[in-house]
Amino acid sequence: RSLPMPVSAQALSQNLSELLKEGTKESHDRAENTQFVKDFLKGRIKRELFKLGTVALYFTYSALEEEMERNKEHPAFTPLYFPLELHRKESLQKDLEYFYGEDWQGKIQPSEATQQYVDRIHHVGQHEPELLVAHAYTRYMGDLSGGQLLKKVAQRALKLPSTGEGIQFYVFENISNPQKFKQFYRARLNALDLDQATKERIVEEANKAFEFNMQGPIVSLCCFHYPNRALVPPCPSPSAAGRESSGCPYFLALALLKQPTVQLLLAACLAVAAGLAAWYVM
Repeated sequence: RSLPMPVSAQALSQNLSELLKEGTKESHDRAENTQFVKDFLKGRIKRELFKLGTVALYFTYSALEEEMERNKEHPAFTPLYFPLELHRKESLQKDLEYFYGEDWQGKIQPSEATQQYVDRIHHVGQHEPELLVAHAYTRYMGDLSGGQLLKKVAQRALKLPSTGEGIQFYVFENISNPQKFKQFYRARLNALDLDQATKERIVEEANKAFEFNMQGPIVSLCCFHYPNRALVPPCPSPSAAGRESSGCPYFLALALLKQPTVQLLLAACLAVAAGLAAWYVM
């Protein structure tokens, strides 16, 4: 009978994508639960603030993609270099031209918080390129996840054209299936030849990236990687009008449970589960 592996050895065998998901969960939850994000998801977003968020993203992605280009042949980053599929700078330029006009470059500048984020990305790209993985993961995986929800909210709340002007940032023309691409990207993450210490530094850097994303208007366009209750509009209270309540999963479930057929099926399922449990413990 073999002895349990030491904790460090168990951690070493864990995939980087799993380490990132677990290691950034707290930061991720805090990002999703800021008042600004809650307001955004309810459609309470001012056009001027959305424009400032787009400016922040432009400077952030300009720095990120410059450093990705610089390090595209670095062994710790090459497998994650997908310029055609992921790069956002050109899309953000289109959005800025829509919001600010053809002379948009002379009308924008980074906020102090955004500049700190940009400086950190440049430092990492030039001195610790393996940590660039953390910034790419934090941004792009979020853009392909909750970012797609934010696109719809922004388009509706700001009354943007149905043809996509102002939200090109969210449009990934060369990714036909975001879910499959994210799985592929995580597989590339897990295949990186990194020791445990480097993996831990990447997780630490990813948490820093979340913090930078929460420093200014960029939080409204932050990184939602996993399903979270913050992304689901709240159900109305039981005292709300019946018509409004009927669309809520909670009340739909209650209504279904009142149906005799559903109750019979549920009882049958419980009986089967109880039988299986009894067999297992015998």
